[in-house]
Amino acid sequence: MDADATGLFAPDRVAVVGATEREGAIGRAIVTNLAEFDGDVVAVNPKRETVLGHDCYPDLQAVPGDVDLAVVVVPPPVAIETVRDAGEAGVRNVVVITAGFSETGGEGAQRERELAAVADDYGLNLVGPNSLGVLSTPTGMNATFGPSNALPGNLSFMSQSGAFITAVLDWANDQDIGFKDVVSLGNKAVLDETDFLEFWRDDPETNVVLGYLEGIEDGREFIDTAREVTQDTPAVVVKSGRTEAGAQAASSHTGTIAGSEAAYEAGFEQAGVVRAENVQELFDFARALDGLPMPDSESVAVVTNAGGPGVMATDAVGDSRLSMAAFEDETLDALQESMPDEANVYNPVDAIGDADLERFETAMDIVLADDNVGCAIVVSAPTAILDYEELAAAVADCQREYEKPVVTCLMGGERTRHAEAVLRDAGIPNYFDPARAVGSLDALAVQRAVEAREYEAPAEFDVDRERAGEILEDAAARDARRLGVEAMDLLDAYGIPTPDGDVVDDPREAERIAGTIDGDVVMKIVSPDILHKSDIGGVKVGVSTNDVRDAYEDLVARARNYQPDATILGVQVQELVDVDAGTETILGMNRDPQFGPLVLFGLGGIFVEVLEDTSVRVAPVSEREADEMVDELDSAPLLRGARGRPPADEDAVTDAVQRLSQLVTDFPAILELDVNPLLATPDGVQALDVRLTIDPGEL
Repeated sequence: MDADATGLFAPDRVAVVGATEREGAIGRAIVTNLAEFDGDVVAVNPKRETVLGHDCYPDLQAVPGDVDLAVVVVPPPVAIETVRDAGEAGVRNVVVITAGFSETGGEGAQRERELAAVADDYGLNLVGPNSLGVLSTPTGMNATFGPSNALPGNLSFMSQSGAFITAVLDWANDQDIGFKDVVSLGNKAVLDETDFLEFWRDDPETNVVLGYLEGIEDGREFIDTAREVTQDTPAVVVKSGRTEAGAQAASSHTGTIAGSEAAYEAGFEQAGVVRAENVQELFDFARALDGLPMPDSESVAVVTNAGGPGVMATDAVGDSRLSMAAFEDETLDALQESMPDEANVYNPVDAIGDADLERFETAMDIVLADDNVGCAIVVSAPTAILDYEELAAAVADCQREYEKPVVTCLMGGERTRHAEAVLRDAGIPNYFDPARAVGSLDALAVQRAVEAREYEAPAEFDVDRERAGEILEDAAARDARRLGVEAMDLLDAYGIPTPDGDVVDDPREAERIAGTIDGDVVMKIVSPDILHKSDIGGVKVGVSTNDVRDAYEDLVARARNYQPDATILGVQVQELVDVDAGTETILGMNRDPQFGPLVLFGLGGIFVEVLEDTSVRVAPVSEREADEMVDELDSAPLLRGARGRPPADEDAVTDAVQRLSQLVTDFPAILELDVNPLLATPDGVQALDVRLTIDPGEL
């Protein structure tokens, strides 16, 4: 995005190209919506001299003086020349409302490429095409054709759906939720979500960035930009269009598990983006992040006059990253002295149904003064002796005094209206459902962790990249797209330990290799055409040196009988490893079209597809991220010595994760890769098997 992009949201002069007075026309709606704009509005239409009282010119170059923003509402073939005209006229910011581009198919996609090329030639900040428009409340600029304007506020919102914007603005006005900037991304021919994230990072009037996204153009760039933005400015995104298409198309374990949705989950986590599952959460989280102070801890206290809703809040805390605060002894003593005998002074604090304002205030004061309490939820059912508006004022006073985030769950209908207005003025959101209140505090906890996170650059290991490249090039030379154990040296080149052994194409050589290995060996048929070797008897375990020749001949014969036309590269002779001495894990990678290489780690062996106990990150992966991948597993205790098992060398595990990350980052030709199992033992790790898919065209 160009440095002059402030003209998108704070222009002094806006030109509407395609302005008209015709009823029902988009060109008329945009001019009408600009009625409250603080700056100057000019119309462009060769057939008119004025439009709705604004001077009208035949084209942009005919407009006297500078134009900061051009809004284009003309037919698709004309739009391209109009954008060129904008460039020639010195306009730097363009919003193309016009549809009929890539969303319509091949011909439209070609038009969109031409449009983007023109914008690139002139260095234009172009929004769209197929955009609803942009608006910014500080200047009163509503350059959209939506039916509603936005209330002023400190949320900036981008959306791939223009229809979603119109619905949100109408709803937000009813909820008294305001915005600073709103942009309809449209087809994202030039500017996309990453550009606007970067723009709002430096905007002091944007407290929270919101996004409705159906896809991300460049996942790696998004992560790198958002990682910087979210250190200071929270970003909350709801992502639609979840699909299993990526998983269905994949052939490896990793590809099956780490599909498109896993890429977005990992990408958002690494970017520090707070993910909302639906529209309600999007704005629940936004209101909390906009109005509340950050908590000092993730421990929450619940104060209520209703046992049932208090328990509901407690259950919701159990499902979140938050925890119920353990009160200090002084807190418990103070509550026991001030509450009725029937009250519960432990968390959740139940002041019981006859609690008046004074009892609520006392309980809130005592609880919020406790250093073990990082945040609080006030839950109340309506009673005849409690005025919600007074309770709201008391909650606001407590939050100001203790500077801890408090959300409320004042349950009810009409009687909550005035109370909610008091709470809104204090930046405190109110929810009918206790789970929503907990969810909002959980979003604060996520953002707190993001802001505390220190970025750690991925390690650069000393590896044999040249050797790895030769292995892949040799495979490409024989037109091999799927590789198996014949590619074990690829892992070895990047420092991932493998058992002793080699791939041989002669029974005598097999016997010689077996003689260099202590004890019995494992032998596997090596063929890119036979992926599941065990299914055809293509694996022999515990072969003595005396039996190696016969085993070699038998494996080749089995493979020939199973698939006569299969390419047989030979037989792998490998050190026999006791898998019971450690934990079988999987280390893998799948290349996502938006985010690039996804690294997966989890419980391996035969259980990987059944239990799917895995974690995913976008490569390159840092040491901290590799540690987190292990921590996230339900089966992590197995690695750490559960039920008397010796703990695995976790440093060796995270080292292998990082090394694989470097491998797949260095070689875009690797599309999928599975190390399964990667055996984790107290003495380190060993990769016992490998499968990968490559694209020779990327070498």
